[in-house]
Amino acid sequence: MSCQVELTEAGFDPAARLATFSASLGDEGAVVSFTGRARGKAKDGNAVGALVLETYRGVTLASMQAIAGDAHERFAITHSHVVHRAGRILPGEAIVFVATASPHRRAAFEAADYLMDRLKTEAVFWKREEHGDGASWIEPTAQDQKDTVRWLQSEGEENAEN
Repeated sequence: MSCQVELTEAGFDPAARLATFSASLGDEGAVVSFTGRARGKAKDGNAVGALVLETYRGVTLASMQAIAGDAHERFAITHSHVVHRAGRILPGEAIVFVATASPHRRAAFEAADYLMDRLKTEAVFWKREEHGDGASWIEPTAQDQKDTVRWLQSEGEENAEN
């Protein structure tokens, strides 16, 4: 089992990360990846000049590692790789990369989805968008919270079945 988590201020190439991840695998039949990119428009439609993610590095990294560890405990994945940017990110640049591998597709898909939902709502980041007239802090949306809560609900259902 391999669980790799990175927090970086440097840009990265998601395709290169996926190639490296895939080359490190053994006989896994499934590889799922997701790349999140900075948008150029805010929810209100106004242009965004940059997304700024502030961290308290040790705390942020520990929160990401805990989320990745939980994914390995919950799903039958053999490998995962999470890369998350911090600092100033321009529209179109990659913010986050998640890759998972497992013997079969369902676990890899579910683990990648789970990782993204929890990273979006629980990883310790302070986010703000810079625009022409200043900056605004952004929080996870109600839908983001709902997406994360469904994993808690499904966990309760799994425990009730056992």
